[in-house]
Amino acid sequence: MTLGDLGWDDRFAAAFDALGDRGLIPARVGIEHNHFYRVLTSRGERMAQAAGRLRHHAAGQDELPAVGDWVAVRVDRHDGTATIQSILPRRSSFSRKAAGDPTARQVVAANVDIVLVVAGLDGDFSPRRIERYLVAAADSGARPVVVLNKADLEEHLAVRVAEVRTAAPDVPVHPTCCTTGQGFDDLARYLAPGRTVALLGSSGVGKSTIINRLLGEARQKTQAVRSADSRGRHTTIHRELIAAPGGGIIIDTPGMRELQLWDSDRALEDAFAEIEALAPDCRFRDCRHRQEPGCAVRAAVEAGTLPAIRLTHYLRLDDERAHLDRRRDELARLEEKKRTRVVHRALRKMHTSS
Repeated sequence: MTLGDLGWDDRFAAAFDALGDRGLIPARVGIEHNHFYRVLTSRGERMAQAAGRLRHHAAGQDELPAVGDWVAVRVDRHDGTATIQSILPRRSSFSRKAAGDPTARQVVAANVDIVLVVAGLDGDFSPRRIERYLVAAADSGARPVVVLNKADLEEHLAVRVAEVRTAAPDVPVHPTCCTTGQGFDDLARYLAPGRTVALLGSSGVGKSTIINRLLGEARQKTQAVRSADSRGRHTTIHRELIAAPGGGIIIDTPGMRELQLWDSDRALEDAFAEIEALAPDCRFRDCRHRQEPGCAVRAAVEAGTLPAIRLTHYLRLDDERAHLDRRRDELARLEEKKRTRVVHRALRKMHTSS
């Protein structure tokens, strides 16, 4: 494959040339697992590790290579080992709050052009979960598309599609069925040479089966969902970049039980554009659309022109954003106190020794 087939363009080429090191070659991260990477180059695939300098200078997990990243790699001429020396600036990145750490960001996939938000039309279907993914997609910089998989299990398909279109009025919605092939002509059109498409969604929604259908082969492992609650079993255990035979790049991701948002200030407003459009008519410029008098958003709910569930979910996500901001501020204060104590301790030691 050429670099262009993998998504290389003039912007990445300029960033790579700016490094000014002829000993480096460009590569794209295909798999990341426990800080080992499979990278794709114009000379084939290689296993690589991040350089010690890159690991030690990274302020957090989000500053280490992620699947989809373009990186600069040095290959040892003697033993052929590859080392990632630098990450090229990301054009887009789909992120979430890292599990178990309220102040850490995890990059799920980088340099994605289109995000396919996949939901299963079975017992685990949730328009509110789709909204959450769409907020994160808006924050990523990629174009979101909703895929309603397992259409054969839904008797009232038009009603479900209408629900999602209410939650995402400007986002394409495609019902699909992996058994019959329904909707796959529409999905295939998103694949094009050099374009990267990432599939995101909960476990058991059928992401791996969709990928197999798009690839025309059983590339990704699949499992049946539990009949009791339609939950999946995490068939995909790591993120992976796959080159489609007909052109285009697909990124498969493990199912996420819960997507906790990371940085959603502008993204929340973009995903709830109808609320953003009403806000200028509120009496107060800083109206939070809760108990303030003269709120145009609540008035629209009372008039029936804005679904109440949309405002409810917007406020819930806004609370989540505010909580995360407070935790970040708290961490910053603790870190500053820690640095101050270290400096004072060093000054006392210098004063004592003198």
